[in-house]
Amino acid sequence: MAPVPPAPGNLAGVRHILLVLSGKGGVGKSTLCAQLALALRQEGKKVGVLDVDLCGPSVPRMLGAQGSAVHQCDSGWVPVYVDQEQSVALMSVGFLLEKPDEALVWRGPKKNALIQQFVSDVAWGELDFLLVDTPPGTSDEHLSAVEALRSHQPLGALLVTTPQAVSVGDVRRELTFCRKTGLRVVGVVENMSGFACPHCAECTNIFSTGGGEELARHAGVPFLGSVPLDPQLARSLEEGGDFLRDFPGSPAYPALAAIARKILDAAQAPGPG
Repeated sequence: MAPVPPAPGNLAGVRHILLVLSGKGGVGKSTLCAQLALALRQEGKKVGVLDVDLCGPSVPRMLGAQGSAVHQCDSGWVPVYVDQEQSVALMSVGFLLEKPDEALVWRGPKKNALIQQFVSDVAWGELDFLLVDTPPGTSDEHLSAVEALRSHQPLGALLVTTPQAVSVGDVRRELTFCRKTGLRVVGVVENMSGFACPHCAECTNIFSTGGGEELARHAGVPFLGSVPLDPQLARSLEEGGDFLRDFPGSPAYPALAAIARKILDAAQAPGPG
């Protein structure tokens, strides 16, 4: 079957689209999404983050953009830029709520319509990567995001798990979702892979270990790396800081940088025929 040509519109200037998925909540999808955006920026790339976790929009706080306002231009919404160089752009429902703690009590059709609007009506401009932070599961929001982005030929999906068997089991379902929707799996990341002591830098396996790597091997997809639990990263996320700039000596730093480089390699590799 001939490839679908890229659709015109506000995503026409976006080179690669990567969805960050997991079948389970609490594994750190938003954390990985925010930090990979900063890591890709360090590689000289312009990055956008589209936060479609409509009931838990945490990326604005993680990137220090909470409370920012979204403005309109001729081609739609202007995303919020989190740095002066305008190298990281962000769009989230968190910018549209009157109060930060306001609950989004919407049924599926209204959520789906907003996701469609996020895809079609945000003026991203020229981007090397658009990272899409998704809610947990394989339900309406995921289907809406995949269908809305299909004509733009997304690079694929990054699956996030933690080492425990219960998390790995849930992420297996996400692999099935990717296969059923024709979404290429760029790779698996194991988050919270051990605890990195801030004093001695020793990494202790609080949970089991190796679940993400075994899942990737079993599914025949790349394993991109493991990111340890790091108190410095947790504090940086709470304060909306730039972790990669502020803590270059952290054990999580090389792990995140290596994953970003593997994503760059995947973007340069030819896709499946």
